[in-house]
Amino acid sequence: MIILKKVSQETIIENYCDSLWMQKGLSKNTLNAYASDLTQIAKWLKDNTKDFFSCNRSDLNLYLASKIDAGDTTSSVSRSLSSIKGFFNWLLMNNHIKDNPTELLESPKPRRSLPINLSEHDVEKLLNAPNISSPQGIRDKTILELLYATGLRISELTNLKVDQTDLDRGVIKVIGKGNKERIVPIGENALSWLITYMNKVRLKFVANDENFFLFLNNKGKQISRKSCWLLVHNYAKRVLNSIKISPHTLRHAFATHLLNHGADLRSVQMLLGHSSLSTTQIYTHIAKERLIQFHTKYHPRG
Repeated sequence: MIILKKVSQETIIENYCDSLWMQKGLSKNTLNAYASDLTQIAKWLKDNTKDFFSCNRSDLNLYLASKIDAGDTTSSVSRSLSSIKGFFNWLLMNNHIKDNPTELLESPKPRRSLPINLSEHDVEKLLNAPNISSPQGIRDKTILELLYATGLRISELTNLKVDQTDLDRGVIKVIGKGNKERIVPIGENALSWLITYMNKVRLKFVANDENFFLFLNNKGKQISRKSCWLLVHNYAKRVLNSIKISPHTLRHAFATHLLNHGADLRSVQMLLGHSSLSTTQIYTHIAKERLIQFHTKYHPRG
């Protein structure tokens, strides 16, 4: 890298922050955050016999890697990289450097966290939580059974209409993301409850004959996503002592339990309505983890 102007690193950081304040009117806290990011990398470069004017892209990659190794989150590293890029752009514009070493640097990809894993026993307790002696309890039971039996997204379930169900064949037609249609089998247990709900209970919720949505609230309108979220949340809190269970948790359980019982990944992808197999592969990590635990527990040399 060819150096055109060189001053101390402390001075250049101060000049850069002054420039940000004058041009963008940034708050003191924001400027302090920029200064902190740049002071950290200045120290790291000095420890590695480099500075802002002599470092290259490889040096900066090593610095970012050191932050990840130290336990910084990807979002924190990405924010630091944003500060560094802005700073080096300014150095280039003000003729302190000839080349910008951050030009091709990319932010680290966030680590995808594994979804909450419900055991089959936990799911059974959750599905049995509603009081089925009331119409609302039967509706709630049917919603829970259907979520687990089909792996539907909550928006897919709340938008289901009566004519999307085929009780004779035991399937539902789902309109997923991007208005893509898929046919999903319901399964015997969920189908039994769906038939009960549709034949004996749904009419008790209907306030308008022109409302064709499958699941209705107590006012006879389409049940909302928030209502379904609260429904699952409250039942889980009651029987599982958990406040982290959501409708999406049942979707995760649907996929994981299928894989645990030998389903192939491609079939699970189709049932979930994932456009990419890589999205479905996250569930294999959970399934493998359970297989390892099973082996450790039951194998004589586990």
